[in-house]
Amino acid sequence: MSSTTVVPPGEVPTRHGADEVLLAFTRALRAAGVPVTQDRTHGFLAAVSVLGLGDQRATYLAGRATLCAGPDDLERYDQVFEAWFNARDGLPRTRPAQPAAPTFSELPAADTDGGAGEADEEVVRAMASDTEVLRHRDVASMSPAERARLAGMFATIRLRPPLRRTARHQAWHRGDIDASRTLRASLRRLGEPAEIAWRRRGVRPRRVVLLVDVSGSMSGYADPLLRLAHRFTQVARERGGVVETFTVGTRLTHLTRALRLRDPERALVAAGETVPDWSGGTRLGETLRFFLDRWGQRGMARGAVVVVVSDGWERGDPSLLAEQMRRLHRIAHRVIWVNPHRGKEGYEPVQQGVLAALPHCDDFIAGHSLATYAELAEVVSRA
Repeated sequence: MSSTTVVPPGEVPTRHGADEVLLAFTRALRAAGVPVTQDRTHGFLAAVSVLGLGDQRATYLAGRATLCAGPDDLERYDQVFEAWFNARDGLPRTRPAQPAAPTFSELPAADTDGGAGEADEEVVRAMASDTEVLRHRDVASMSPAERARLAGMFATIRLRPPLRRTARHQAWHRGDIDASRTLRASLRRLGEPAEIAWRRRGVRPRRVVLLVDVSGSMSGYADPLLRLAHRFTQVARERGGVVETFTVGTRLTHLTRALRLRDPERALVAAGETVPDWSGGTRLGETLRFFLDRWGQRGMARGAVVVVVSDGWERGDPSLLAEQMRRLHRIAHRVIWVNPHRGKEGYEPVQQGVLAALPHCDDFIAGHSLATYAELAEVVSRA
């Protein structure tokens, strides 16, 4: 019989053992038909780590809130939770090869002699995949090998260009009555009533503008952010959209042409040869004013989704940055500020640049991991 882990009654399993039990529970939910994704699993583990595994009711509610996608999943969730954590006659298996898990209601008694008895339960061996762990790692803390793996994972980010309505209409199966088409169809039938034609306002992709800070304080995030910009550019070109990318630091550099190269490695090499101020200082106010005067005010930012990626360390006058952000917010459809430090524990927006810009931003989100880049892509697509 394999080695076992014994937990005294009333005590919570160790952190490692608790994670194994909870991960195995999410696998059982998935086998029962609940669409448990990796992101939901990560949220469930995070919620339980805050609430504590010893509180069964809190764990139950945390799972319902993070693992269930809709009302149809609640009944299955209740059944699997009851079977997994409260079964006294042995855990029902979704697969015969899986071992049983310790329960809340009846944990095995400790062996006073230090040995493992026959009634001891085998610990479930389940671990989050390396890929899932890498998705939530801070990209600035990764080794070169991990960055190489991460580069291949950018293709998994789902991107959908944001859409805007056009002045022209197009034929549709519902919407407003198209009087002209309906009348022409009736005339072709010599005045006999014809089928009513419908129309709706046409849609087309909305322009996206990316302003990426490549100063010294952002050097650890520059490569992944430009890979993300390359991904945005390629998907937009495939779907008829437009993405314009600039780097900001001590000066403004237009990178769109370099990022149009299909191969990401060649595109990043071309971008590196174009940008003259890698790891320099930050003059966000001045570079943003230059962008608005030369490109943005003339139409590039007008009605566009503008994404500013910076940690907010401003060497110039914060009041100038606030004024330029106010100008940008007036002409753009939506302004999104992405701060790599936003998702770190204990972060507070105390930098002068962030404090000056926040009143003129529609969204303020994190940008330190692949998971947060996927969240950014979703925010942009809904803009």
